[in-house]
Amino acid sequence: MMKSLCFTVSRANSYSNKHGTLMWLIIHVLIIAGLSVRVLLRPRRDPASRIAWILFIMALPYVGAFAYLMLGEVRPEKLAGRPGAPKRLAMAGSERYVQSAVGALPGFSLARSISGFSPVSGNSARVFKDSNTMIDALVTDIDAATEHVHLLFYIWLADKNGSKVAEAVARAARRGVACRVIVDDLGSRDFIRSPHWSAMAQAGVKLGRAQSIGNVLVRILKGRLDVRNHRKIVVIDGAITYCGSQNCADSEFAVKAKYAPWVDLVLRFEGPVARQNQALFLEDWYLCSQENCEELLQRPVPEFEGGVVAQVIGTGPESHYSAMPELFATLMFSARRELVITTPYYVPDAAMQAALCACARRGVLTTIVLPARNDSAFVAAASRSYYPELLEAGVRIYEYVGGLLHAKTLTVDGETTLIGSANMDRRSFELNFENNILFHDVPLTLAVRQRQEEYIAKSRAVQCADVDAWSWLYRLRNNVLAILSPIL
Repeated sequence: MMKSLCFTVSRANSYSNKHGTLMWLIIHVLIIAGLSVRVLLRPRRDPASRIAWILFIMALPYVGAFAYLMLGEVRPEKLAGRPGAPKRLAMAGSERYVQSAVGALPGFSLARSISGFSPVSGNSARVFKDSNTMIDALVTDIDAATEHVHLLFYIWLADKNGSKVAEAVARAARRGVACRVIVDDLGSRDFIRSPHWSAMAQAGVKLGRAQSIGNVLVRILKGRLDVRNHRKIVVIDGAITYCGSQNCADSEFAVKAKYAPWVDLVLRFEGPVARQNQALFLEDWYLCSQENCEELLQRPVPEFEGGVVAQVIGTGPESHYSAMPELFATLMFSARRELVITTPYYVPDAAMQAALCACARRGVLTTIVLPARNDSAFVAAASRSYYPELLEAGVRIYEYVGGLLHAKTLTVDGETTLIGSANMDRRSFELNFENNILFHDVPLTLAVRQRQEEYIAKSRAVQCADVDAWSWLYRLRNNVLAILSPIL
């Protein structure tokens, strides 16, 4: 009797264990299958990214599931359709298109389809020699402002330069100038906690936090934490705007001082193109504050002849898929004699890598300058995985050794330039809100080219022999991290 009972219990336990194992197996398969279907059905995702996520989920189902739900989907705040939201294309004079060969250039045409702005003439611009000169000019412009000061920075530090700008904005607010400031909630988190933030508020500055994090768990449910506002926008009295790579900080960049100096390039524009940057700023401002300042866009834009032809390109997760890589590739294909690029982060998609190689193969003198020492080891490794193909195609690669080259520039044939906040990596392509200005002007492009040549003079050329000397382990690491780039 006892043996029979023990056998029955043992059989029941065995059945229970098998049943439990089967249930876990079913759950395991459902997690993989369900998330794989979700990845495949998710819009705005390139095949390489889909494959990378599916393989990651299959290899580590529970970790992969958590990672995908936290990092795999971009659900940005949308302006369109919100009651009371400013209308970008209602901007007075925004449809005045430059009717010339310049306005018909492929880059301008594509840029217009991305964010709706037309190239406008009548602008003047100048290049700053370094970060401190740019900050000094910005403070001077803020001190001279009579109507409004609008600033947006991804990173604002409470260092020497950051303090100077904060104090200038506070002074402007106290004398009655309407001051609005936006910082990214993650990139400027330390500055938000600093006395400068509260001091500006007490002076009457209106403050906004882009992509507010708040409760982390709630924020994850809304989409990726790392969807950030990476823009650098300055608009003063609707007539002056700054555009480039520099955050509101010292070149020593205290948060990552070991890579210093951070080498940036910024241009100060005066003219109708400032109104386009104004429109971008006011859209971001509305998302932060719900304040509609559309009346600032309705003032007539003075007619100008000649000058620099310029156009703002605003991109973000809500832009059409691959907007920035399409623009980069279009500019590459438009080059006839020369293409020079500087960027701190090069992790292209396949189409952009092919465009850069094709540019060199058809006889265009093609140069790309990257930092020798990058603040992101992941990006540095992924970037170098593309070196062999670039060198084989005839692209000249230089690595800047005078600090961290952070300038984001692209010049075409010594005539046309793209400058702004967007890097040549997937984060700028798919996750970040970016702003750039595309302009056509030989003297101004020459000034940017001279700066690019200064970067090259402080760089070491990467030769095929250097790449051939890499160990197989070094190559393996670079290529593996490049494969993971669609995930991260």
